Amino acid sequence: MSSVAVLGTGLMGAGMARSLLREGHQVTVWNRSTEKAKPLANDGATVADEAADAVAGADVVITMLFDTDAVAQTIEPVLPRFPDGAVWVQTSTVGIEGTDRLAAMARDAGVDFLDVPMLGTKAPAENGQLVVLAAGPTSLREKVQPVFDAIGTRTQWVSEQVGDASRLKLAVNAWIGVVVNGVAQSIALARGLGLDPQQFLDAVQGGALDAPYVQLKGKAMIDGDFTPSFELDGVIKDTDLIHAALGEAGVDATLATAVRDRLGVASDGGHGEEDMAAVVHAY
Repeated sequence: MSSVAVLGTGLMGAGMARSLLREGHQVTVWNRSTEKAKPLANDGATVADEAADAVAGADVVITMLFDTDAVAQTIEPVLPRFPDGAVWVQTSTVGIEGTDRLAAMARDAGVDFLDVPMLGTKAPAENGQLVVLAAGPTSLREKVQPVFDAIGTRTQWVSEQVGDASRLKLAVNAWIGVVVNGVAQSIALARGLGLDPQQFLDAVQGGALDAPYVQLKGKAMIDGDFTPSFELDGVIKDTDLIHAALGEAGVDATLATAVRDRLGVASDGGHGEEDMAAVVHAY
């Protein structure tokens, strides 16, 4: 089993740490707010006061922080503390430019780096059911695969080119944003037309247009339960990264712009720290 440092114990990082512990890995956790990391001690993790202490004995270092700046500010001072042979597994969604920036930092420090964004939210992270998207040298796969197996149901190695996994993550998250906004519009439309919006979910259930996310987020919208699984402001951050990627790829961004607009309206209405299902308020 590996010694793993998890830097960032928010909704995703905490769940990943618990999944690693269940599989017998030695886990040290760190968070900018130490109080947020302390509950993981009850699960068997070592809680470090400093990020440098967390990485000092690690075989694998996982970063799961909000954005590129948060990752860079955390990791840059501690790169010299990485043990020889330690692998930095960068799981935060930071986009194309952000991944290039972080990979360059690792290269300059002589640290092995993998680009590994995750598909899934709070519950899959807690239950070891994430989908692991990975890109980087084949030579590192054997070392990190037991870690990936602990946190995910499967690993999709996208390529050996660092950055390709993050490119794929943006394509997937673009779809997630469209689905959640489409469900929100239909829920609001059914309600506005005087129908019980549950009728919409019942109508599509089990058919070609159904998906687990449709039912999950639709029910949350109807019930008004916006307990965060993926915070709306996090979706805004990702949508901005998607918008930049669309521009780089030469792909029309009209739909992403509309998605970003509705998310922004909901956030401005005070729902930014709620689950992404709260975008229904924008409709």
